[in-house]
Amino acid sequence: MAKQDVTLFFGGDTSLSTPDENFFKSVDTVLNNSDIRMTQLENAFMDGVTDPGLMHRDNKCIAPLIGRFELVTLSGNHFYDYKEKGVKDTLDWCHRNNIACCGGGMNIEEAVKPAFVEKCGVKVGVLAYNVIGPKSSFAGEDKAGTAFVDFHRAYIPLDELQEKYPRLEHDTWQMKEPVQLDKECMGFNYLDDESCMKMAGEVADAKKQCDVLLVYFHKGYVHRPVTVAPFERVVSHIAIDNGADAVVSSHSHIMHGIEVYKGKAIYHGLNNFVMCVPMLSPNYKGKITTDKDRDDWVKNRVKRFGFVPDPDYPTYPFHPESIYTAAAKFVIRDKKIVSNRAILIKVEKDGVPYVHGNTKTGNEVLDYLKKITEGAGLNAKYEWDGDEIVIS
Repeated sequence: MAKQDVTLFFGGDTSLSTPDENFFKSVDTVLNNSDIRMTQLENAFMDGVTDPGLMHRDNKCIAPLIGRFELVTLSGNHFYDYKEKGVKDTLDWCHRNNIACCGGGMNIEEAVKPAFVEKCGVKVGVLAYNVIGPKSSFAGEDKAGTAFVDFHRAYIPLDELQEKYPRLEHDTWQMKEPVQLDKECMGFNYLDDESCMKMAGEVADAKKQCDVLLVYFHKGYVHRPVTVAPFERVVSHIAIDNGADAVVSSHSHIMHGIEVYKGKAIYHGLNNFVMCVPMLSPNYKGKITTDKDRDDWVKNRVKRFGFVPDPDYPTYPFHPESIYTAAAKFVIRDKKIVSNRAILIKVEKDGVPYVHGNTKTGNEVLDYLKKITEGAGLNAKYEWDGDEIVIS
């Protein structure tokens, strides 16, 4: 990379239940060597929590983000979990700590505003949208929540999906949605045309205000390997067609493949970046306010998604394949992205995400990325450049 290059780093979902700097010990070098750093903040956090069962949502927990990130996106499905207070307190925390944010607001007008970071002579804009729900988390004219691209959901029998998308192995679709139907079904999203057109206009307007524009989508089927649904590709293509220079996504808590469209990268699922969420583990012994709800959710989570979290990963209770993850890196030259890259990461039993270059472990993560990209029918190719992956 040339000396005049500006590097932009974007990590997937980030959430902490304790202000433990240790979770960043392996990624700090990459962050420190990047000019602009961004991530998706997975949860809302609140000021002055006094309930012992909610201490994992006190904004003191995310203090390690200060000085590490210039921008966070807020368009996740959990952003409205604590209603208006959670949204307001999270926004206020970002503003107090000089961290730009987008994708969430006290109303829809605020939520859809782009955020900008200007550094090293480059102005980067970001828009962020929730494309997965729940719709109760969407912002309204007088309601806090997330920016969104609306959709309609249908529950389609798996055998029909298999006939329509034969390249996908049947096991990919195994999951019973909580609806009463006579066949095993999968919830399938169909984008709302009017909402897509609104998003397209917002992307075009934001691009006029910056040199480089990223669009973040909170999307993807959770804990399900390989699958990239058609609506995910469509909404990403619409963003690029209207001015986005790249699309980044997370939500599924498992890595999904990468696509190159019109020369621009679409990261369909970065997976987790830094996540410490022991309260999701079946073996969690701590107290949270909604213990019964938590216990029911943990049981349903196992039944619904078909995996039991590994007890050797007490702070990282995700799908076994979720240990493989990645972050996006962009090289900007002359105010344009000239290289789309991936930083490969593996989460170990201590819950820490460890960065790996061109080593045995790095190639283990790369092999996984190749497998899920090809399995989803995506077109990205990967090759090492030093300890980073160049995407073509």
